[in-house]
Amino acid sequence: MDKQQIFNKANEWLTPVFDKATQETIKKMMTDSPKELEESFYKNLEFGTGGMRGVMGVGTNRINKYTLGKNTQGLSDYMHRAFPGKDLSVAIAYDCRHNSDTLAKTVADVFSANGIKVYLFSELRPTPELSFALKYLKCQAGIVLTASHNPPEYNGYKVYWEDGGQLVPPQDGEIIKVIEATEYSAIKFEANSDLIEYIGHDVDEAFKKSSIENASFNTPQSAKDALQIVFTSLHGTSITAVPGVLEQAGYKNVHIVPEQAVPNGDFPTVKSPNPEEPEALTMALALADKLNADIVVGTDPDCDRLGVAVRDNDGKMILLNGNQTMVLMTHFLLEQWRKAGKINGKQFVGSTIVSTPMMMELATAYGVECKVGLTGFKWIAKMIKDFPELQFIGGGEESFGFMVGDAVRDKDAVAATLLVCEIAALAKAKGSSVYNELLQMYVDFGFFKEYLVSLTKKGIEGLAEINQMMVDLRENPIKELNGERVIVVEDYKTSVAKNLLTGEETTMDIPKSDVLIYYTEDGAKIAARPSGTEPKIKFYISVNAEISNVGEFSEAEKQLDSKIKHIISDLGIQ
Repeated sequence: MDKQQIFNKANEWLTPVFDKATQETIKKMMTDSPKELEESFYKNLEFGTGGMRGVMGVGTNRINKYTLGKNTQGLSDYMHRAFPGKDLSVAIAYDCRHNSDTLAKTVADVFSANGIKVYLFSELRPTPELSFALKYLKCQAGIVLTASHNPPEYNGYKVYWEDGGQLVPPQDGEIIKVIEATEYSAIKFEANSDLIEYIGHDVDEAFKKSSIENASFNTPQSAKDALQIVFTSLHGTSITAVPGVLEQAGYKNVHIVPEQAVPNGDFPTVKSPNPEEPEALTMALALADKLNADIVVGTDPDCDRLGVAVRDNDGKMILLNGNQTMVLMTHFLLEQWRKAGKINGKQFVGSTIVSTPMMMELATAYGVECKVGLTGFKWIAKMIKDFPELQFIGGGEESFGFMVGDAVRDKDAVAATLLVCEIAALAKAKGSSVYNELLQMYVDFGFFKEYLVSLTKKGIEGLAEINQMMVDLRENPIKELNGERVIVVEDYKTSVAKNLLTGEETTMDIPKSDVLIYYTEDGAKIAARPSGTEPKIKFYISVNAEISNVGEFSEAEKQLDSKIKHIISDLGIQ
């Protein structure tokens, strides 16, 4: 879009459809901040893997009452078409971010103005509770105002459908078309307050009860009493649910990081409120060492991701990555289902194309299917909907998310926190540890080690740079990594997998996405993927080795670390 088109677009926002404050801000940008004006209007915010997410401010490329109002008006119109003659309802939740409460009320107003009943949480709540609530209240849709772990200037809008999962194709495309065809002047902002009902305690209790039912496994009380837990909500919403769930489940020794317990959209004690970043758990780790705790759990602001740290065999706290927590939880669930005699070949676990291949090994060993989808939990939720004849045990992705059972159809750090405490308590009770359980899994199923390289490229230039990197990777495919030939390249944009040795091409039956995956002769897997919600391009590296006993772990890890280092060097992404 050229500068004149951007200017014309901005001028549309100077009409009486938009409030005076918005108009004044745009006029000021036109004279004082042309670059900011360009960034605010050069495109429309798009739905990515996690809905719509962006910087708050005025303009079409910003989160504000008008962009969210337009979404909501379009969604309201679509719902009336999709459910003709039906009494419609939606559930709405919001997180700790600046303006989340007021934006949630704006969204509620628009739905109610369109004759749709709204169940609005009276205060901030975890995102997984929204997924649970809309099913519990039998709503047709749900919205949560959140930007997950993005920086403080961001907010976002995630849409869920009646099954409790996020929107997926083709429905998301149909809704987006309706939204794009909606004029700003068509937004109904005048609320029908009779249709807005505030909710809280009853839904909270049902959600906590469900979490405990899904993630508890008859752990003896003595084992729970012996486990020392440090928990941090990183200034987010999990403080409203996780401590209560742990307490009701019988865990008494839960030590909350006090400086991070109060919800705060500025996230003052961390650079990033993302448990994927080791720095985010610094204060929790310090408290764990002070108390000699067994396990640390930290959740992101909307409580769908969790970071876990446990003690190694030298007594030192180490951070597990998302792939490690995922395989630990999946293995534990599979073992519990096996012991209960519930596995009969009609069960499955879920994973994603950029997550550890170890999930396939676990599924095979336990006689269940491992379904693999695109990045984002909406695809795992879709698996549950698409295969009603199969039971869903659990599933996860490398980015620190996990889902236990199907009561919540999104990644859920509430149930996952309880589950990882169950694993830790039972391991400690039998004289083992979470760390030792993981090492034994590497002996039993293969030692898979993953590493993520994430490059941030902000703004218009950054987007162009990311796009060019993907073009270069497609036009000049990598032939060798770490001295090993690349034997297969999967291009999810074209849905084609090509064997570079034979030239054979096969079609992949999976929705299209801008992802490339390379497989080398020695079993390494490297994926390149631009983020759908952040200005980033990510490279996911997985390497593996066989070890016959725990004593071989350290040497094998050194060799795999060396492999990863050489692969990064060959990709030129240090």
